[in-house]
Amino acid sequence: MTTSDRTLVLLRHAKSDWSGALPDVDRPLAERGHAQAPLAGRWLAGHVGAIDLAVVSPAQRARETWELVSAELAPVPPVVFDERVYAASADRLLDIVREAPADVRTLILVGHNPGMEQLASLLAGEDVTLPTSGIAELGVDGPWSGLDAASAVLRAAGRADGRDLS
Repeated sequence: MTTSDRTLVLLRHAKSDWSGALPDVDRPLAERGHAQAPLAGRWLAGHVGAIDLAVVSPAQRARETWELVSAELAPVPPVVFDERVYAASADRLLDIVREAPADVRTLILVGHNPGMEQLASLLAGEDVTLPTSGIAELGVDGPWSGLDAASAVLRAAGRADGRDLS
């Protein structure tokens, strides 16, 4: 097994509430989302280790997801809420990741489908499914700026709510 220089974690926000008439960006988490997100945080704490930087969509459901996930992490990494993550394509998300500072070894991106799933699939060179609160952990060799299609190794993908994350 080879080790990678860096770790990229893609986390799709937890289940959101569709019951209200709020604008999409303002939709909060549903009850199920409030249960899912801490499980994702516990999985990250136990499997990924220290995270150096979190880049999170400013959408309410993504912010709430990160709040619940990060409560399970020690230390809690610095966070940047980046408007470009909201409703972003895989290409836009890749551009954001490529901008990560060189001293960041482990980066987590918290966002939305279809962009997150498409980015995971693009980087891994295989189909990756990210349900709500789904996690894709990818190993990256070299600098963030050199990240490209099929240039990462998929270490784990799935959801940490009693289903296998393999």
